[in-house]
Amino acid sequence: MSSDPRPDAGRRVSLLNLRTAAGQVFFVQSLIVVLLVLAAVAAVALQASRDALKEGRRESVVAAHSFASAPGVAPAFGSPDPSAVLQPLAEEARRRAGMDFVVAMSTAGIRYTYPLPQEIGKKFVGTIGPALKGQTVVEQVGGPRLPSGGHTVVQAVVPVTDAHGTVVGLVSAGITVNSLAGRWTAQLPIILGTGAGAFAVATAGSLLVARRLRQQTRGLAPAELARLYEHHDAVLHAVREGVLITDAGGRLLLANEEAHRLLGLAEDARGRPVRELGLPEQLTGLLLSPGAVTDEVYLVEDRLLAVNKRPTFPDPASGGSVVTLRDTTELAAVTGRAEVARERLKLLYEAGVRIGTTLDVVRTAEELAEVAVPQFADAVTVDLLDSVLRGWEPTAEGWRHLRRAAISGDVRMMPMYPVGELITFSPEAPQMRTLQQARGVLEPDLRESPGWQAQDPTRARKALECGLRSLVSVPLTARGVVLGVANFYRMAGAPEYEPDDLSFAEELAMRAAVAVDNARRFTREHKMAVTLQRSLLPRGRPEQDALDVAWRYLPAEGRGVGGDWFDVIPLSCARVALVIGDVVGHGLHAAATMGRLRTAVHNFATLDLPVDEVLGNLDDLVVRMDNEERSDGGPDGREVEGVTGATCLYAIYDPVTGACTMARAGHPGPLVVAPDGTVSSPEVPASAPLGLGGYPFETTQMRLPEGSDLVLYTDGLVEDRDRDIDTGTGALRRALEGAGGRGPEETCRAVVDALKPDRPRDDIALLVARTRLFPPSRVAEWDVAPDPAAVPAVRAQCRERLRQWGLEETAYTTELILSELVTNAIRYGAPPVRARLLYGRTLICEAADCSSTSPRLRRAATTDEGGRGMFLVAQFAQRWGTRYTSRGKVIWAEQHVHDGAGADVASRPVDALLEQFGDIAP
Repeated sequence: MSSDPRPDAGRRVSLLNLRTAAGQVFFVQSLIVVLLVLAAVAAVALQASRDALKEGRRESVVAAHSFASAPGVAPAFGSPDPSAVLQPLAEEARRRAGMDFVVAMSTAGIRYTYPLPQEIGKKFVGTIGPALKGQTVVEQVGGPRLPSGGHTVVQAVVPVTDAHGTVVGLVSAGITVNSLAGRWTAQLPIILGTGAGAFAVATAGSLLVARRLRQQTRGLAPAELARLYEHHDAVLHAVREGVLITDAGGRLLLANEEAHRLLGLAEDARGRPVRELGLPEQLTGLLLSPGAVTDEVYLVEDRLLAVNKRPTFPDPASGGSVVTLRDTTELAAVTGRAEVARERLKLLYEAGVRIGTTLDVVRTAEELAEVAVPQFADAVTVDLLDSVLRGWEPTAEGWRHLRRAAISGDVRMMPMYPVGELITFSPEAPQMRTLQQARGVLEPDLRESPGWQAQDPTRARKALECGLRSLVSVPLTARGVVLGVANFYRMAGAPEYEPDDLSFAEELAMRAAVAVDNARRFTREHKMAVTLQRSLLPRGRPEQDALDVAWRYLPAEGRGVGGDWFDVIPLSCARVALVIGDVVGHGLHAAATMGRLRTAVHNFATLDLPVDEVLGNLDDLVVRMDNEERSDGGPDGREVEGVTGATCLYAIYDPVTGACTMARAGHPGPLVVAPDGTVSSPEVPASAPLGLGGYPFETTQMRLPEGSDLVLYTDGLVEDRDRDIDTGTGALRRALEGAGGRGPEETCRAVVDALKPDRPRDDIALLVARTRLFPPSRVAEWDVAPDPAAVPAVRAQCRERLRQWGLEETAYTTELILSELVTNAIRYGAPPVRARLLYGRTLICEAADCSSTSPRLRRAATTDEGGRGMFLVAQFAQRWGTRYTSRGKVIWAEQHVHDGAGADVASRPVDALLEQFGDIAP
């Protein structure tokens, strides 16, 4: 079998098949085109004939009058030979006017002119009577043959008058009917061409229709289309979605079985107006409205119907609409539960973000209360065990005593327990049952909750009057420990709490409890660290004569305690040591390291070591501590944190000379405020921080006028994230300017107010020391000859000076101590030897020589002549020691005065003291 390679060939052939819709359309269109062409030809011919006849009558009248009134025509009728004169004129006029003839005749009707000469002189065929009376006659008659052919003519007869108005002749002009008919035949090609074009358009339209029908019907035959319609109709009535189709007039055209069921339509509802169907007014208005609707929900009896509406035509005003109905009653319930679940998940996520932003127990409780209002509750209260607020471990014994930590929502306006009040819950109260059962308690209606009302009947009655209705009480449990209880309230008008709400409240409380417990643990650790650190810092100002001191210590916020520390250490001979340092890091490790360093500084200061040696020993200690901690590891085998770094500034001030010796290890340099208020920066050499090992520490010495302020500080005061150390130091200098008239306490207050950040990220330590000088009248000093015979003179001078000071009661003891010290220096030291008395809070005796040999206590036998002098000094003095200098040593002894101690010691027999050094019997 052969096939046409052209895919459209079969379609064009099928166009001529009258069995197809396209063939039938083509036949009908062709027939219509032919009939329209024939009718057009007939109409044109008829109309053209009428128009031509009318035009011929007009033209003949015009031609006749034109010739009759032409110059020379009227006189020619009176000439001897009218035909000879008028014939040429008539022919010329005929040709110009386009007439078939122009005839001039006598009043008797005899032709003078005619296109055919043989007809001249014959009787004119037509009506001339009215023309003889001066009228115009137009008529259609048959006459003699004409050159154009035909006999029937349309002619006009008009009179020819002379100058006196007398009719002297007649003129007739006419045109044959054949000439008139020829005028409309020129339109026939146009008509036929138009018909052919219409036929071509019809053919093309039929082809397009056929092609379009094939596309839309997918090549289906009418039988197949019928079966398809039947299938669609079956589906329409079987689908579980109501379908309504209305026309532009608001009548129901179609309703499937589901629509009848959902709307309760009658069997004869089809074709009736929508307003007569008995539908709800809202749904009726929707069906009659022209606009489109998408998934709008309407209540019809007990059903929730989701309605969609679309116009059946592109222009809503042109026709009806199709409406679909879907029963969403069960879907709405499921969707509502899903929406609630989504909102709950969103609230849980928000709680995870907002709860626990700080490590403060109260603030965490407030965040829990705030996050639940108003999404879950109208009001929330959080009650915590008092031990939790203090950072202690919670116990079951504390359940009956809870303290209100937070309130949020409408409860603020109700007669409820205020924040901070300690509450004792009764065993029947929902809160106590929650704590005992370790699970939530639901009270849907508080008006029916005797346990809640019995807790405080007066408050409960007033709260119910204010609109409190429903309660969910859940425990705050973390790591198996109950920390408190959270109470979620709803007011009248809000839905009562349900079991699902209880589960959600327990989940929310569980997440918040972890944050509360973290805050509690941090509070405990922070208090422990703060307690440790404050126990390691100075608790009071030591008694000394050299300085007036004041200090401030501000721990960092949110990072725990740090390693900043300071100290004021009284030394021998009325001197005072000032120490300030910083251990890198925060927490217990930094505080413990700081405590070890502070203890070491006290020990080194007791040995009266120079400032550079103190820093050197501290450096060795930090290196040793770091090595031990990093190598030994923790108790569970893990490597512990070592000392990451430390800085220190150590200074010794001598109030007798006003000299101040300083050295620093990586610490910011001090500032000095002169008595006149000017601020200066002493040139203290910068050395490496502690812990690097092997680096020397340089010292500097200066003299400070009395009334000067020596300001020591840590880097937390002058440096933070928002400013560098140079900017902070400049601000500190500006805060200190003019501080000469203020006391140390006022200076500390002014500096902290000016430089303290809103939330310090590092510890701040500030120490202000105002210098004092020993009055010369309270200092006695003598040069002693290197001869034991000079000792009595020293004793006499000492006795005189004590008398001047009013210390006669201590004269015996002081003379004994000074004489022993001087004798020891003469006997075992090297010249020159000097003796000095200092009278301040205590009475200090000194003996200086150029030897580095230090005396020591020893047990002397009864047969020994010496060896008991330092023992006597130790017995009579409150404390004594040796201080080394660059030129030798100073042996000193210190006594308390005006307290009876010296007299008490002096009353003891010297022999009894010496007996303690007797030999021990075997």
